[in-house]
Amino acid sequence: MMTEEVLQKYELVVGLEIHAQLLTDTKIFSSDPASFGSEPNRNTSIISVGLPGTLPKINKKVVSYAVKMGLATNCTINRINRFDRKNYFYADLPKGYQITQDEYPICQKGYVPVVLKDKSETRVRINRIHMEEDAGKSMHDKDDIYSLIDLNRAGVPLIEIVSEPDIRSAEEAAAYFTEIRKLVRYLNICDGNMEEGSLRCDANISVRLRGETTYGARCEVKNLNSIRNLQRAVNYEFKRQVQLVEQGEKIEQNTLNFDAATGVTSVLRSKEMANDYRYFPEPDLPPLHLSEEWIEDLRKQLPELPEQRIKRYTEQFGLKAHDAYLLTGDKAVADYFELLSKHTTHYRVAANWINGPIQSYLNESGKDISQLDIKVSSLAEVIALIQDGKINNSAAVQQLFPALINRPATSVRELVEEMNLLIDTGADQLQQFIDEAVSRYPDKVKEYHKGKKGVLGLFMGDVMKLSKGKIDPKTANQLLINKLESLK
Repeated sequence: MMTEEVLQKYELVVGLEIHAQLLTDTKIFSSDPASFGSEPNRNTSIISVGLPGTLPKINKKVVSYAVKMGLATNCTINRINRFDRKNYFYADLPKGYQITQDEYPICQKGYVPVVLKDKSETRVRINRIHMEEDAGKSMHDKDDIYSLIDLNRAGVPLIEIVSEPDIRSAEEAAAYFTEIRKLVRYLNICDGNMEEGSLRCDANISVRLRGETTYGARCEVKNLNSIRNLQRAVNYEFKRQVQLVEQGEKIEQNTLNFDAATGVTSVLRSKEMANDYRYFPEPDLPPLHLSEEWIEDLRKQLPELPEQRIKRYTEQFGLKAHDAYLLTGDKAVADYFELLSKHTTHYRVAANWINGPIQSYLNESGKDISQLDIKVSSLAEVIALIQDGKINNSAAVQQLFPALINRPATSVRELVEEMNLLIDTGADQLQQFIDEAVSRYPDKVKEYHKGKKGVLGLFMGDVMKLSKGKIDPKTANQLLINKLESLK
């Protein structure tokens, strides 16, 4: 068992290779469908199965998607780039090689800003983004004796986003992966569905003593299909490698599998080196020449990206940076906020509702915001009632919001009246509630006078119960303080 003191002697070093399946109708080098979920081996042709004599032809949309990702991640777009053959054998790799990009990738030297939980910011540099084709899929659970091969995925277009080894914690790895997922979704070039494998990650992990400048031997954990599993794998490997170093053992440069059930890594194979793949230029595809005009046209097509939205939300709507960051985490959520902002000027309250009650409901129900039936105009009406002091926030969140979810076609005003949620603005009755609450706890009144202001919550809780929540908390709180001060 590694103690925290021992672990603190070492620095974690992580670089990620993220594979994103592109949302094109057809494959990267053929007109075969690239859709997910078809019956096995339906989306194939003589090109997909790699029959001799067939020739690939580049899908222009794949190139444009790769350029857009490069622009969104502050990369240099290489005007001349080429494809290469990467030679290796897998049963589900029909040609016996993969067409990819080695020495001349389409994008290089970018970066992605990352915000951590403590609100600190860092940058993860991107070494390269390159285009390549996916392999097929081996299925080992469909037959008692044989493994089966589905080549539907063979030739589906991928971009691989390779970071520099800049990541120093599992949290930072997760935050960077989250940012990449966010970007591909904003650009609408990948659905980011990790469960279906359309976004997956390999983590290169090593350790070194703090203060060292040379990297240790790295192990690559393959095909991590969730952000949580990425964090678990990084944390496990860090402790495993530190233990080996502390015991004086050598870290073997292996390719590893991560078992999500046990949280443990195991060796798949010895780590291949570049020369093992025998890269050479793809003879059937000429180099790509990208014009400046075409790249600039793609730049103009980019949507407003998360970082830009955060800046606008803080400046235009006066939101706190953290609230804006939460809103922009999902493009659909940010779009919902945009619609809501057209119906209310209480922007901070609107952001709090989306980041709070609405997000909690979506998380608990397993839905996304497109499945929320509440109209933005109805939510704006709820916010207006709260801000005008006609209903209190607790009643709105705990009673009115669930009622709107169950009965979205019913008007807000009708529900408020039916549920008797309107605040009783009569000052005399409110004062009676306060007098009754204060009279119940004479000892607490004395504590308040001795400086224990925390007892206000006790009195306010009683006032809320007596009024059945039909009061304005701000008004009640001030009247309560006035009452307590008058008893000195």
